[in-house]
Amino acid sequence: MRLDDLFRQGQFVVTSELAPPKGTDLSQMLADAELVRGRVHAVNVTDQQSSVMRLGSLAACHVLRERGFEPIYQLTCRDRNRIALQSDLLSASALGIENVLCLTGDYVSLGDHPEAKPVFDLDSVFLLQAASVLESGRDLAGKELTGTPSFCKGAVVTPGAEPVEPQILKMEKKVWAGAQFFQTQAIYEPEKLARFVKAVEHLNVPIMAGIVLLKSAGMARFMNRNVAGVHVPEPLIAEMESAPNKAKKSVEIAARLIRAAKEVCQGVHIMPIGWERRVPEVLDAAGL
Repeated sequence: MRLDDLFRQGQFVVTSELAPPKGTDLSQMLADAELVRGRVHAVNVTDQQSSVMRLGSLAACHVLRERGFEPIYQLTCRDRNRIALQSDLLSASALGIENVLCLTGDYVSLGDHPEAKPVFDLDSVFLLQAASVLESGRDLAGKELTGTPSFCKGAVVTPGAEPVEPQILKMEKKVWAGAQFFQTQAIYEPEKLARFVKAVEHLNVPIMAGIVLLKSAGMARFMNRNVAGVHVPEPLIAEMESAPNKAKKSVEIAARLIRAAKEVCQGVHIMPIGWERRVPEVLDAAGL
């Protein structure tokens, strides 16, 4: 079911994330998907995340949909011009894929092909607008379509950014361009999330809190140094450092963050980053 329909029904929407393989063997991705069958409403399928070349998100979404999962097609602007982006959106619609998360994309220098030429013909705001234009029955050149797509369009936001005002301005532009829900960057400070949600309540758009599973104190410190807008507080780092069972403590922290997010958000998006097997434990601990 489309996410906008779930939000209209008043459901607390839960999504998780899958990465396509670097190759054609889908067995691990499908096994990871089975872990959350019936436990989450939809699964995000990443699009060359961190600029690392993998199997395409569109193909992976199609395979998952054929197996009874509701995919969220992540689409980035980094590797395609506006012709290819519009074509891929139409292709997704033709395959019955309606949930789309529109992203600008990471710089190629971060990935495994740093010599690649980035495109960035559009950014995430204009990609949302392109999807909205297609829904009107025309393309960005004003040409009429034969058959019109319909999407549930999502976007991302970083509540922990400092300063946060540019994020709010960008969020307003994304809503204007057609965004119907937002998934946030990883959040470890519930009070900051609550303040952000309060600051954007005038937009009247569902927000899903992003939950990244901490694997270690070292991972937390790495994110603090290298991931813009993400801050893991020292008390959480100390908890991870002193915990005899890191996985159990990670699940406990994630469940705690989800319970806090449930007070202010309309859903959560869990990003396991290699710990897909822990997602059912997190859902159990959070009472979802």
